[in-house]
Amino acid sequence: MQVFKVQGMTCAHCVRAVTTAIQGEDPAADVQVDLDKGEVKVQSLLDAKQVVGLIEEEGYTATAA
Repeated sequence: MQVFKVQGMTCAHCVRAVTTAIQGEDPAADVQVDLDKGEVKVQSLLDAKQVVGLIEEEGYTATAA
């Protein structure tokens, strides 16, 4: 399980956008978003750099935690 700190997520739309972006590249990915902590947990075949890139394409700032 990879953990990412994500800035800019504030609502359910943000959760859907991030989840859809990651699962678009890896449909089997398990994506858990915690808005209060500003965290996204991902169990996926994608590497951390790929996940950060996908989150940033949605307009958020992300770093591996």
